[in-house]
Amino acid sequence: RWQKVLYERQPFPDNYVDQRFLEELRKNVHARRYRYRAVVFQSGAVVQQLCSVCVFVVTWWYMDAGMLSPQGLFGAALVSSLLGYVLFDAVDGGAGRRESGRTRWADLKSTLVFTAFTYGFSPVLKTLTESISTDTIYAMSALMLLGHLIFFDYGANAAIVSSTLSLNMAIFASVCLASRLPRSLHAFVMVTFAMQIFALWPMLQKKLKARTPQCYVGVTVLFALAALAGLATVSSVGAVLFASLLLAISCLCPYCLIRLQLLKDNIHGPWDEAEIKEDLSRFLM
Repeated sequence: RWQKVLYERQPFPDNYVDQRFLEELRKNVHARRYRYRAVVFQSGAVVQQLCSVCVFVVTWWYMDAGMLSPQGLFGAALVSSLLGYVLFDAVDGGAGRRESGRTRWADLKSTLVFTAFTYGFSPVLKTLTESISTDTIYAMSALMLLGHLIFFDYGANAAIVSSTLSLNMAIFASVCLASRLPRSLHAFVMVTFAMQIFALWPMLQKKLKARTPQCYVGVTVLFALAALAGLATVSSVGAVLFASLLLAISCLCPYCLIRLQLLKDNIHGPWDEAEIKEDLSRFLM
């Protein structure tokens, strides 16, 4: 009788298999089963970040057109930051702060140092790209914001995810756009606002998503409506296209993912390649 071993001589060719070969066939052993509501909920991170980019660009357009003063934007951003700071601690009762060991005094010092540093270098930021054409600045900003969306940490464990690179690309885009504003004060406020919406706002989103999912959904919907309303004042066609994009990401894409899962047909059996699960990093030293 044929045995699936290599250490004994058998009167069979090397590629011989008997009728029991397909008995160990298994399909979709490690396939994940998704629920539509869960996928829609997870897509909120993508919607939030798209809306953040939209709000940032619309705000810059208002400042560039002279319809929004830097003092008004700075005041609104300051009030929003204080409310978000209080909400960040109130969501988990300060447990995260106690675990990290970071005090409010340390947060205040970091904020003052960043604000003073940005304000001091705002004249440099304003004149940093004077020798570069405006079309090139717009192209670089669009490319950097697109890279920010690509490399942003949406919660997936993938090699392409890089929070540091994503944030740096967003700040670079904000510096490029701020250099085209009328005065140094405008550039200072714009870079400060970019740090708030691209660095601090995602931290609050993650905390709300982990602690209060219902509140996270409500904030996502309100933020999307606010972004659409702001974009509608600039371009009604753009608002319609952006709304279509948000609906496609939050509703259509999850449906397509679940439908495509039904077509998955991964087979497993005795022919699978061996998986080395031992840590071999010591051999690379």
